[in-house]
Amino acid sequence: MRMNAPDLPATAPLPPTNPVFPLADPHHFDELHARPAWGVDPPAPGAPALAPAWKEFFRHLDLSDSDELNRRATRLARQLRDNGVTYNVYADEANLQRPWPLDLFPLLIPAGDWTRIEAGVLQRVRVLEAVMADIYGPRRLLKDGLLPAALVQGHPDYLRAMHGVPPVGGQHLHMVAFDLARGPQGYWWVVSQRTQAPSGLGYLLENRSAVSTQFPDAFETMNVRRLADTYRGFIKALKAMAPGADSHIVLLTPGPYNETYFEHSYLARYLGVTLAEGGDLTVRNQRLYLKTLHGLQPVHGVIKRVDDAFLDPLEMRPESRLGVPGLLQAVRAGNVMVANAPGAGFLESSALLGFLPALGRELLGEELLLPALHTWWCGEPATLREVLPRLGQCVIKPTYPWSTSRGTFSAGVGPLMSDQVLASWADSIRRVPEEHTVQAYMPSSQMPTWQSGPRAGIVPRAVILRVFALTDGAGSWRVLPGGMTRLVSESAGLATMALGGSSADTWVLGEEPAREAPEFDHGTLAAITPTDTALVQRERLVTSRSAENLFWLGRYTERAENSARLARITLSALHGEEDPSFAQLMWLGQLALSAGLVPAHAPSPLENRAEFERLLIHHLADTEDVPGVGHVLRGLRGAGAALRERLSPEHWSFIKLAEERFLQECGPLRGSATEAEADAQHSLAQLSRTLAAITGAQQDRMWRDDGWRLMTIGCQIERLTWLSEALSRGFYTNAVHDAAGHGVVLDLFDSSISFHARYQRSRSMAALIEHVVLNHQNPRSLGWVVQRLRGLLDRLHANDPHPLDKLSQRLRNPLPEELTMLCESDHIGDFIHLQALLAHFMEIGGQLSNEIGLRHFIHTAEVGRSVGA
Repeated sequence: MRMNAPDLPATAPLPPTNPVFPLADPHHFDELHARPAWGVDPPAPGAPALAPAWKEFFRHLDLSDSDELNRRATRLARQLRDNGVTYNVYADEANLQRPWPLDLFPLLIPAGDWTRIEAGVLQRVRVLEAVMADIYGPRRLLKDGLLPAALVQGHPDYLRAMHGVPPVGGQHLHMVAFDLARGPQGYWWVVSQRTQAPSGLGYLLENRSAVSTQFPDAFETMNVRRLADTYRGFIKALKAMAPGADSHIVLLTPGPYNETYFEHSYLARYLGVTLAEGGDLTVRNQRLYLKTLHGLQPVHGVIKRVDDAFLDPLEMRPESRLGVPGLLQAVRAGNVMVANAPGAGFLESSALLGFLPALGRELLGEELLLPALHTWWCGEPATLREVLPRLGQCVIKPTYPWSTSRGTFSAGVGPLMSDQVLASWADSIRRVPEEHTVQAYMPSSQMPTWQSGPRAGIVPRAVILRVFALTDGAGSWRVLPGGMTRLVSESAGLATMALGGSSADTWVLGEEPAREAPEFDHGTLAAITPTDTALVQRERLVTSRSAENLFWLGRYTERAENSARLARITLSALHGEEDPSFAQLMWLGQLALSAGLVPAHAPSPLENRAEFERLLIHHLADTEDVPGVGHVLRGLRGAGAALRERLSPEHWSFIKLAEERFLQECGPLRGSATEAEADAQHSLAQLSRTLAAITGAQQDRMWRDDGWRLMTIGCQIERLTWLSEALSRGFYTNAVHDAAGHGVVLDLFDSSISFHARYQRSRSMAALIEHVVLNHQNPRSLGWVVQRLRGLLDRLHANDPHPLDKLSQRLRNPLPEELTMLCESDHIGDFIHLQALLAHFMEIGGQLSNEIGLRHFIHTAEVGRSVGA
């Protein structure tokens, strides 16, 4: 099964180029000038006319001012960096999270071209849906020989367990992506299709947001078609097709280490669905549930970004931790809709492209409007003999991509290979022909891109366009009026982000000004229904995983602040005007060791002050050997990365800035002499300011739900245990009785200003204990922390569906009238009642942390129990 292959132009000399608007390279369609590739004969001298769309776009720019375009490119990169747009690359362990690469110029698609693309994509989706219905139903296509069984039943992603299962909601496919390339003569061709978990729907939204702000006038005057209405229709359709009157949809992600995790969290937030990992979900009685802070909540629909092989460890790969045990049985029972339906992976085989024209005629009675590149499946002997001599003009692809049970490999580009490498590929194909698919190599069109720097200018680069078809109801589809344009990596010859490619925004131009479809019919006044009332009163669900990460986000934020403050205080004490006392050095040494600022083998400052200081500075940026400041900041970033859908861009930006800047500045200090103290103090002061911004974002920019309460509880538990330990050690070492030690206590409690405003320069122990232990107006005092914790715990457990003992009652609340008792000491001067209270706070802090984990993260009390079913 094949189609006519596109003509591959011969090589030709380079053309004369316009210094501002260069022509595309030979054999590539020129998007900028809307002209076919030049091959044997170079174009006539002179500057060819720009395509109308590009002429209009550049009318809004001053191309003679390269500095201005460089500034726009810099602003674009800064916006992506500030928004935390990343792409994870497993192959690059040294730089796992790469900034998302985005070009300054968008790809412009005129209305007429888009009309043809749209019609062809909608037709191909109908064919693929019909293929799915047949393969998991009567299998007529296999019986009649229209599809080889090896491409279907031999494909690892064909799921026999789903045969005969009617799709929940009435259709198998809900979102399909097609990679398109424009050939040398200007026609669009299908290169590949994605049906399991196509990526790009989130990145293209960020691309649109970032690029449109750089060219607002051009964006408006060129009538660029908007994207939002298609997304609204998509999520509305999913909710209508999922079982349940008020369907709950989740987006299933492999987690923060997946290469496209940024867009998973971005898309979940944009669509208004819950971002969930496999561990967040469980199946009970053939129904899917979300593990939330207060028990199990039913789930009716899943947008999956996990490949089918990892969906259900009971029926698929048993070692998978990405899926949900029992999920396929819940799908078979009709209790949950999965988009796309499990089993669609075999449609992604490039070998299938060669058979689709005949399938279109058979299933729809139509010729395909949008052709695919000539594709050969080497599993047919006649095809194998025909294709081997032309490998040098083709791309060699795996028939079963991403498979662990069948052979898979990275695609090879014939025109970039030597004769020796081509001969090796030919041997591989002869050994296992069915595992190889060969596709005609076609130079894709080139669009203008902006190259920043001293030699700034326009550079043509080849592009692949990924377009998306999204369901907007049973049997109905829309093509998203835009797409993710990927710029081909010159070294790889392929449009892949993992091999160094980049992206561009895609502007589909309308013939009339864009008009958004209204979300509400303002011409009709309807009474508020009980359903509407329930909707507006709905609480935001907090998954157990998110709850745990929020809890530790609070703890790490407070721990980082305490560690940085202790490091500053310790370095200041070692370099103060007065020589620190024996007791003060003992106290600070113990605290530094307890906080992980120095390794266990470090000498105390009493033994070797210089070496102690050197090790403290040396380990500030340590993320591996000691749990000090750098290690805590790494934990803070990890917790924040798992909560991207809940954090504002500014909040996440501050978290990244805190870690990156501190490690960058303090990293060179490792191994330095103690003269680096001034640089360390500067970095610690900067970090304290950034942490204050993070705390402000947490207190002023986050929704006050139970997840926020858990985050604040984590912060207060960390504060209670740390300050209790610091004060207890200060009294045991008698350091608090020194003038300097008295001041250190106030600095650790961040209470110097308020204390001196009340007591001037008093060194009374009673005044100190009242201010940092009993005072309920000081947010750093232990009494205030206890009062805050009790209130938060009571509010948190008020939402528990089942009565449990109140954790708040375990906290002893110190009262002002206890001051006299807390100031009492025994015959050797120990403040025994105060120490007992501090010991209680340290012990109860650990108990509260463990109990919260058991109740809300692990759900030990929820076995056999669910809510809302």
